[in-house]
Amino acid sequence: MACLFGSLCLFFFTISATSSGQITNEKRTKKNEILILTYNVRNCHGLDDSTNYQRVADIIIRINPQIVAIQELDSATLRSNGMVALNELAVRTGMYSAYGPTINYLGGKYGNGVLCKEKPLSWKSVPLPGREEKRSLLIVEFEDYIFCCTHFSLNAEDRLKSSEIINELFNESIKPVFLAGDLNSLPDSDPVKNIQKKWLMLNNSLNQTIPADYPRRCIDYIFALKNTKHSYKVEKTMVEKEPLASDHLPVWVLVNIKK
Repeated sequence: MACLFGSLCLFFFTISATSSGQITNEKRTKKNEILILTYNVRNCHGLDDSTNYQRVADIIIRINPQIVAIQELDSATLRSNGMVALNELAVRTGMYSAYGPTINYLGGKYGNGVLCKEKPLSWKSVPLPGREEKRSLLIVEFEDYIFCCTHFSLNAEDRLKSSEIINELFNESIKPVFLAGDLNSLPDSDPVKNIQKKWLMLNNSLNQTIPADYPRRCIDYIFALKNTKHSYKVEKTMVEKEPLASDHLPVWVLVNIKK
């Protein structure tokens, strides 16, 4: 496919989203920097068997990202007592939200979401294979960049096919494109290697992300689409120590983007 969004080829890049507070209590982002967080929150159900939206929201507030890729979110299900998890997080963090339901589940929906400080221009979900459970890629467009959130299948063949679909969706674009999420794949796996043919890994895959109470594997990632119009420099990346809020750990990068 040439371009998923027509506007990918309309705008020259200028990052306009800046942070209103501190970045992990250290420094504010500059105009050409963006702090990206990915977090599989397990519907805000922690390892202490408690569902706590405020606890997850407090983690996001402390990290203070411009944008967050969130996986495993119930929307008005019986399991969540009719609560819409992404809305709960959006209200508590004061951020905009975009939801990409993947399956119907217990009277409601279940899928991926994005929280952002800048109001999105548009968003859509692209189906991805998942034989044990349907999967999807949530694509959110902003004035100056495109942001994608996903959660890959537990099946190896489906994960590899998902990586191929994502690689076909995007060619070189004038806007930067970011991809973040839980790929259910180790760094040396075929799906991750395939993604890296077209995407630059921004987080450090030596930092383990799961299980949260005793991390032994990295399966959560943040990527930037490779092209000749932008270069990326990671100023800092971190896996936060959060042993209770979810079974995954929050992963973030502060990246400098240059034309």
